[in-house]
Amino acid sequence: MVKKIFRHFDYSIVIPVLLLCAVGLVMVYSSSMIVSITRYHTSSDFFYNRQKMWLAFTLVLFILTMLTPYKLYPKILPYAILGIFVLLLLVFVMGHTSNNAQSWLQLGGANMQPAEYAKLVVILYLSYVLSKRQEYIDNIKKAFFGPMGLVFLILGFVAIQPDLGTGSIIFAIAVTIMLCSGISKKTFFRMLALGIILLTVIITIGFFTGQFTPNRIGRFTGASDPFANAQGTGYQLVNSYLAIGTGGLKGLGLGESVQKYGYLPEPHTDFIMAIIAEELGFFGVMLVLGLLGFLIFRILMLAKKSQDPFASMICIGVASMIGIQTGINLGGLTGLIPITGVTLPFISYGGSSLLTLMVSMGIIVNISFFVNYQNKKQKNTENIVLHPNNTSTTSD
Repeated sequence: MVKKIFRHFDYSIVIPVLLLCAVGLVMVYSSSMIVSITRYHTSSDFFYNRQKMWLAFTLVLFILTMLTPYKLYPKILPYAILGIFVLLLLVFVMGHTSNNAQSWLQLGGANMQPAEYAKLVVILYLSYVLSKRQEYIDNIKKAFFGPMGLVFLILGFVAIQPDLGTGSIIFAIAVTIMLCSGISKKTFFRMLALGIILLTVIITIGFFTGQFTPNRIGRFTGASDPFANAQGTGYQLVNSYLAIGTGGLKGLGLGESVQKYGYLPEPHTDFIMAIIAEELGFFGVMLVLGLLGFLIFRILMLAKKSQDPFASMICIGVASMIGIQTGINLGGLTGLIPITGVTLPFISYGGSSLLTLMVSMGIIVNISFFVNYQNKKQKNTENIVLHPNNTSTTSD
């Protein structure tokens, strides 16, 4: 079984993941070494060592999920959904606050962010449910109302924390999977219109319930004109611009960033790309974006090759998760959208995000094994039919 997996899965998916993790580990150390000493009063390699431990742990999970047939996940899905709701409830009971959001749990000496795990649960849930409703997928009420209800329940727990960045990603992932579930063009536009209406309702409710605090409104004003209040709401964005502009084409050199000396408050998390731009320049940024873009492309190609709707929608969900999260992160540090605190996939410091991504990639690699194996088996069968006297053609 193991030999078959290593013979048939797509190395073009695994190699970019490993390269991104390696780049991320190096940049976590480079970007966090100063803040570790000055703000957290610990050793310069504190965050690097923790990220290294998380990477080792998630690599084990990556291998385990890679060896686990993806068709077994529907059997454990009810327990995963129950577990997510328990963790999200525990956040309100015993969670602690960081960056004005009570979204963290400390269990067994490790911090975890349950909202991160909710991304993968939503992907698996929607992929499975919608794959079973293909016969009446254009019936919006019958096919989508139930799944949308559960997704909005999860979104409600995440929004109350409040973690609007992760909530936005979950919402966008859900919409992407629904729109790519095999619906007709007519239903596509009806679903799109319904999504826009629901998003408007959510924003309106947030406005009247006081979710748009002065601090959050400041993120919008800071993004639109950061230099108007460079020492206040625009502080992080101005220093992000300075880091990106200083790096130029080749960068200042690995470890030579100036902005990580207290100017960027979170240089190792959501603003790590600004440090990459400053130290490694345009070429470093293009390396990271190229690897992420290639990985998303390969996952989408796998979704296209798969004949199983469940597998295809998982691939679409994971690809959209990586793409949307990357877009929100880059949009925040360039001022295109308000800063949300969303991390850069595989690169930023954060165990919960890395765990979700590596488990997701393990599932994707397992899907690639099944898709490539089935395609090769089908090709061999066709060769036998076309050339019945060719004894050299064998099936796997």
